[in-house]
Amino acid sequence: MQNVRVRFAPSPTGALHIGGLRTALYNYLFARNQAGVFVLRIEDTDQKRYVAGAEEYIIEALDWAGITPDEGPGIGGDYGPYRQSERRETYRKYTQHLLDSGHAYYAFDTEEELDRRRESEKAAGNHNFRYDATTRGDMRNSLSLGPNETDRLLSADTPYVVRLRVDPGQVVHIKDRVRGDVAFRSEEVDDKVLMKADGLPTYHLANVVDDHLMEITHVIRGEEWLPSTALHVLLYRAFGWEKTMPEFAHLPLLLKPTGKGKLSKRDGQQLGFPVFPLDWGQRGSDEYLSGFRETGFLPEATLNFLAFLGWNPGTEQEIFSKQELIEAFDLDRINKSGAQYDFEKARWYNQQYLISTPAEKLAPRIAHVFTENGYPIDEEAAATIAELLQERVHTLAEFFEQGIYFVARVGINDEKTARKKWKPDQRPTFEQLKNRLAGIDRWKADRIKEEAVAFMQEKGLGFGAVLPILRLAVSGTVNGPDAFAILEAVGREETIARLGEGFNLMDRIVAGERN
Repeated sequence: MQNVRVRFAPSPTGALHIGGLRTALYNYLFARNQAGVFVLRIEDTDQKRYVAGAEEYIIEALDWAGITPDEGPGIGGDYGPYRQSERRETYRKYTQHLLDSGHAYYAFDTEEELDRRRESEKAAGNHNFRYDATTRGDMRNSLSLGPNETDRLLSADTPYVVRLRVDPGQVVHIKDRVRGDVAFRSEEVDDKVLMKADGLPTYHLANVVDDHLMEITHVIRGEEWLPSTALHVLLYRAFGWEKTMPEFAHLPLLLKPTGKGKLSKRDGQQLGFPVFPLDWGQRGSDEYLSGFRETGFLPEATLNFLAFLGWNPGTEQEIFSKQELIEAFDLDRINKSGAQYDFEKARWYNQQYLISTPAEKLAPRIAHVFTENGYPIDEEAAATIAELLQERVHTLAEFFEQGIYFVARVGINDEKTARKKWKPDQRPTFEQLKNRLAGIDRWKADRIKEEAVAFMQEKGLGFGAVLPILRLAVSGTVNGPDAFAILEAVGREETIARLGEGFNLMDRIVAGERN
């Protein structure tokens, strides 16, 4: 049986898009399903686009999501190094092999010469100039110049790139696990640069060489790489590796919420939802990008949401643990069509996980959210808040947004209800209730309710007259969990203080209406 080896090979050119995290997830699930190996490889040969901190971001995002590589930078393995910038000599060796075998050639054209040729082609009506078999004879390269001139230029240290020689008349058949049979003609492929003037390989060369040397068996990547696969197959042929090249599976695009067009970082910025796993950049800056983690998503829920963006298990089940995803995952159940990004669905997934997670397990995360917002609480208090709010919120951040009244006095947020429910002439009655509650021997929700109900019966008051006032005074709103549970969580002294302050505020609100 074939030993499955897959890789996730991001470029550290910025924050890892949520689509990249999905690609990593599918590779990880397939590897685990097949008892195989999941490799992280950093493709950092494009030094012009390299962004400091991006590699660390990628590793942190995978760690947060629980997508753990078996091999990679900082992990080790028998096929390293796992950063392409550390594999230069390997790429030079294989580039020379292609040159020696006639499958590649030196090209000495300067950028200015290439620009002039593009302009002349454009003036002649050809707006898609390509460096290929039809044009290479007119350019400055080792095929057109001959060996003597080529040797002279090389001896003079003339800058050059190395291009793949793609001859016409070849047919490239690709059996894609998602797309089925895909065919390309070599005339559709230009003579791509394999080695740049700086001595670093392009993505195409490094990708094929590394996949071969690392014995990658399946390449699972985004749909946008499908057109490049023809070039990669031609490279495998040139090296004589076609019989051992990996299987391909090209994943569907992640689409905008409208279903039209590819999801971009601007969609998240403009529509107010994250399209990255973690925050990137400084809050408030134009370059800031919000992340699922900081927005308050659980990694387990995020993975469940992402798994269904392009794959389905063939059943009605929607909630999967990571282990259940591993057991159910099948490349043949990946969809061909693009997956529409539905952030409300992501929130729904997160809510389901919040509801099903024991309060004591949520407590450290909730305590962290409150602390980050300037209100440090211990895990016992956080667990209480979790129990009261976990069925009402969609994200960890909403525990604070909806439960700030547990730690701070927020005033009266619902003035409309205050005007409707508060009768200043009943102030003495509510003062009596406040004093009655202050004397309770055991400050628990059931005991508070018992005393409040007894008082209401004595005064002939209904729940509709009393509970809204208690809620408004203590939490600022009539919405929320059980009123008596709120009072217990806030505490006796703080509750009594808030009732007095709240009655004063409602007096002023009503008086203001009458002015």
